[in-house]
Amino acid sequence: MEVSKIALVRVLAVALSLCAVVRCCSAHHVSVACMMAYDEGGSPALFRSQECPLREWTPSNGVSQNHPTANCGFAAAILQGRRNYQEDRIACNPAMKIPFLGNDGQKNVSVGVAAVFDGHGGAEASEFASKKFLSYFYLNVLFNIYKQASPHKGNDEANQNKSSVESRSGTTSSLIDDTSLYDILNEALIRTFRDIDSEFTREALRNNYASGSTGTVALIVNGRLLVGFVGDSKALLCSNRSLASQGGEGTSMRTSYVQELTKDHHPDREDEKARIETAGGFVHTWGVPRVNGILAMTRAIGDLSLRRFGVIAEPEVIAWQTLTTDNSFLVIGSDGIFEGLTPANVCAILHNNACKPGTTESSGSSSCLAPSALANRIVNNAYENGSHDNISVIVIHLESAYHSQ
Repeated sequence: MEVSKIALVRVLAVALSLCAVVRCCSAHHVSVACMMAYDEGGSPALFRSQECPLREWTPSNGVSQNHPTANCGFAAAILQGRRNYQEDRIACNPAMKIPFLGNDGQKNVSVGVAAVFDGHGGAEASEFASKKFLSYFYLNVLFNIYKQASPHKGNDEANQNKSSVESRSGTTSSLIDDTSLYDILNEALIRTFRDIDSEFTREALRNNYASGSTGTVALIVNGRLLVGFVGDSKALLCSNRSLASQGGEGTSMRTSYVQELTKDHHPDREDEKARIETAGGFVHTWGVPRVNGILAMTRAIGDLSLRRFGVIAEPEVIAWQTLTTDNSFLVIGSDGIFEGLTPANVCAILHNNACKPGTTESSGSSSCLAPSALANRIVNNAYENGSHDNISVIVIHLESAYHSQ
């Protein structure tokens, strides 16, 4: 126990050295008590701890929960559609500032975060996830950066990591290179899903909620993309590839193509079905394949009644990939989009209606749409093509700032 306390004190010393960047010490009172609370219960424990005054804290520049599409920073649209209720929610921050200590000293890394949560059986799970995700994710990143920078990480790790610098406080702290940062973001994404689910479980048991939610989240940083998901909300990468034209020298043509970044967690997926059956559940087709004839997905936040039958909230994470100049749009949408449109249809709408570089909606043709209008065009097209579900989408125009140089 004493060794553990000493390690936490050393971690705190590193946290203090980073306060010039994040200004956390005076505003958020990061302390040994906070570090201990985090170790015991993750991000939710920080808000419950009486000794760690973070209960009212949320990261700046986040999405407004009362008007979720107004301050998203990315193009977004939500439509209730033909349902009598709205269970879709979104959360996003186009430039979450993450502090870390790298080879060039202390600096901020800008991380774009975009998430779609499609609720079922009620809006409680999707509402909870959308309100908590940004705060929990930021804390998971921040506290794991502190841990990574700690000089006390065990003898083996200390011997392997010989790169260190003297911080202003006089404490030796390990440098966090780009690879470490990507690993931290990956782990933070997974932990945030776990934190959301564990805390919603407490809420659901206390209030007798039966609801659940999908969750599809994309991170964009330094021209790289990471996607994690549970359920059947999708993420697509819409791209244009240049092809040499046979019509003459020096000319070329563009062809559109789509990459589906997610693979729906449906009960007829062999790997998902195997887990359900191993846990004692079964798959029955009632309209579509369903777990125990009830739930049309095998992974979800919430859905407590089906946990013992193999339904989990552990996200599937697609490995980091580098964006290129071919990549034009990232789309994250609830399954209501894809009741009326195929992924190829979605990308075609974007490529056919987006303003060309150097033009605007006012200067272009009538079909040249600003990003916000593109999101609305997708939602309205899905509705007009027969979608009966709630419909929500986030469209991210992958400008040069997101591309690898």
